[in-house]
Amino acid sequence: MITRSGWGAVAATALLLASWPVLHYPELLGLGVTGLVMLAGGALWMLARPRIRVTRRVEPARVVEGGEARGVMTVTNVGRRRCPPFVAVEAVAGERVRVTLPSLAAGASREIDYPLPTRRRGVHAVGPLTVGHSDPLGLFRTGRSYPSHSRMWVCPRLHAMVPLPTGRSPELDGRTSAAAPGGGVAFHSLREYARGDDLRLIHWPSTARTGTLMIRHNVVPHEPRMLVLLDTSAAAYTDESFEAAVRVAASLAVAAFDGGHPVEVRTTGGARASAERGVSGQGEVLALFAEAARREADPGLGMLAGLGPAAEGAALGVVTGTPRQAALDAVGPALRRFAVASVALVGERGARSAPTVPGAFTVAAPTSEQFAARWNRTVR
Repeated sequence: MITRSGWGAVAATALLLASWPVLHYPELLGLGVTGLVMLAGGALWMLARPRIRVTRRVEPARVVEGGEARGVMTVTNVGRRRCPPFVAVEAVAGERVRVTLPSLAAGASREIDYPLPTRRRGVHAVGPLTVGHSDPLGLFRTGRSYPSHSRMWVCPRLHAMVPLPTGRSPELDGRTSAAAPGGGVAFHSLREYARGDDLRLIHWPSTARTGTLMIRHNVVPHEPRMLVLLDTSAAAYTDESFEAAVRVAASLAVAAFDGGHPVEVRTTGGARASAERGVSGQGEVLALFAEAARREADPGLGMLAGLGPAAEGAALGVVTGTPRQAALDAVGPALRRFAVASVALVGERGARSAPTVPGAFTVAAPTSEQFAARWNRTVR
């Protein structure tokens, strides 16, 4: 297709050729003919379209907000002649990334990497990829779209934060369960010996009685479970404060996981993910926060009353924006089922003193950076 510059050249050429019979200046004729030659040459140049094969991948597929992610494009000239230079345009997160590709000999291949924008948290579609070809003067341009779609998860930026308070310290002889992680010091039960078990844990009286090697199954007792709940209702936030709340919730979840606690993450919209101790689940937790979005139909803090019995006794951390005081008062009865409840309020209200939430420890701040500093100072 003809470009804006091409239309300008067409208009100028037509004006020059039309002026010559009236003004009788030979220079006008010469310039008009030059314009025709340029347009004809550009049109002929466009006949030599590049015959290429393009593949693209995103590295890494998951990146922290503001981090480095790159697209890696492999271009192969499948034609029988050298292809001219061309430009590829990548659509990512509402932005367009231009990549200049060099001329390639027949059968040659070239790998080119280019930066992708990661300023906005979310799950972004990368593609389609459009490869454009134009003449040297930019009068004509054509493009071919390659339906190569990828996804890039931009996770929220994390702050260094201490885990949720549990109200108690781990006990060496506290409650145990079969689901508790092994390798602790608390005796839970006897089981048959398995290859690789520590021979020092063999229980000889039971072995003599049953005729089978029996071993003490020790676990880590009384391991506090942490539940982080992100309010994803629209009414409690502005766009800016919601992003800050997502960073706070993600930082609390990662702090709990790094501290050796099993952590479960939920949103008031119904999304959930978990990361168990010793099991790689942090990626799923961060992916949930990358996908989090506020919605008008979200029930907000009202869904606390519907949390199942499996959540009871956990250390709860609720992250919200600036809901009305009546909404905060209403969640008080639901918080009594948890060992310790903390409420994080992120938004303009945080510039003032934190509101009272019955049965909960509250911290408020206007931004995620200020919240992290205030939280760490208060909890410690």
